[in-house]
Amino acid sequence: MPTPLYLAAAVAVSTAITWGLRALPFAVLGPLRRSSVTRFLALQMPTGIMLILALYTLRDLRPTPWTAMVPTAVALAAAVGLHLKTRNAVISVLGATALHVLLSTFWHAG
Repeated sequence: MPTPLYLAAAVAVSTAITWGLRALPFAVLGPLRRSSVTRFLALQMPTGIMLILALYTLRDLRPTPWTAMVPTAVALAAAVGLHLKTRNAVISVLGATALHVLLSTFWHAG
């Protein structure tokens, strides 16, 4: 059985590591807020992430039969339209997803 000193040392080391890892992001936050690269990424990343999500969604789409593509094409157009209108990624993703689920459920591609 471990001694009380060993247990106290283990708790102290764990506490120091946990505290340090939690404090580290706050220590680098100040310089990051002043960084022009961070500002650029904050503006460009939402568009890039939406593009990656759209391409990932379309990766398995096969062009035949074309009627099977209708729900995906309409939902993709809705996502683009919603994003251009609202500039809100949450509304774009949720609206297009809901539309795709509805169309996929009720659209039967003969």
